[in-house]
Amino acid sequence: MLLPYPCPADPAVSTAVSWDSLWEPWIAPMAACPQDPEHHAEGDVWTHTKMVCEALVGLPGWQALAPVDREVVFASALLHDIAKPACTRVEDGRIRQPGHSPRGALMARAMLWKMGVDPVVRERIAALVRTHQIPFFLIDQDDARRRAAQISQTVRCDHLALLTRADALGRICRDVQRLLDNIDLFVDFCAEHECLDRPWSFPSAHTRFVYFRSDDRDPRFAVHDDTRCEVVLMSGLPGSGKDHWIEHNLDLPVVSLDALREELDLSHTGPQHAVIQAAREQAREYLRRAQSFVWNATNLSREMRGRLIDLCADYGARVRIVFLDTPYRRVLRQNREREAQVPVAAIERMLARWEPPDLTEAHQVEWILQGD
Repeated sequence: MLLPYPCPADPAVSTAVSWDSLWEPWIAPMAACPQDPEHHAEGDVWTHTKMVCEALVGLPGWQALAPVDREVVFASALLHDIAKPACTRVEDGRIRQPGHSPRGALMARAMLWKMGVDPVVRERIAALVRTHQIPFFLIDQDDARRRAAQISQTVRCDHLALLTRADALGRICRDVQRLLDNIDLFVDFCAEHECLDRPWSFPSAHTRFVYFRSDDRDPRFAVHDDTRCEVVLMSGLPGSGKDHWIEHNLDLPVVSLDALREELDLSHTGPQHAVIQAAREQAREYLRRAQSFVWNATNLSREMRGRLIDLCADYGARVRIVFLDTPYRRVLRQNREREAQVPVAAIERMLARWEPPDLTEAHQVEWILQGD
């Protein structure tokens, strides 16, 4: 099993889950978390979650999936609203849970990583949690084509539609049929653009890179590749082995934030402005000369990577992200062996913004899966 709770092994049995046996620490807050009665008259988040899982396993589309795909989609249903307790707000007498999808992806990823779930499976689940509301509304958005192209790079849109359909069926509200109609339109739209069961296809990596950075490009037409050099952007938690990988796989100058911290006598937990400024100036020197180089830092969040990628793109550099996906125990072990250890509490805080890279960010993304 992927997770320590039962996924129905027999797809013909739609009530195979023994909910009384599930009482993980993250379930209690869901059971205590109210929802807006207009959209969730069934009550709390855990009641809704159980209804979603039961609706999912009754769907013929879910039943027809391969076993590992059934588990991935079922796990996504179980975790899709895990962040609602942390995001709950009362505004003008209404219960709101803004941002629960992206935050839920972060929470699910951290939990599954610590449990040792296969990284590919972990990221499939996290991506479904992050995007689970999109089929409800995509067809009404002005940038529907871009959004479909974007999410198809990380999720199977047909699997996403199954999850969202179960989300609609697993609630009590007046507009369920409207939600289901929008999901049908989402499926039709993705099928029309040939990204329902596969990623949106681009003529080239540079076309994809430029498309997700601009507003007016047609993704069907190739963009001339005028890049002048390549920047290898490392990404990974402290102790994941970035220095070792660079030493054994690349022969390029390195902009290292750790080295600059040592030079400037700064810690990992203090203010980082001086370190970042020094690193960016080093990077600019290489970029002005069209010299390929490595930027070696944790670069855990999309926002953090985005600022550097903007700099690289401004100078006409090709961007290659190398992400080291290292198991929890190995990260802790290798961090202890470092001369400059990062406090475990700091690593825990980093998990709250840990977003592995995807192909909407760079020309190339390499995932290096490391063993224990």
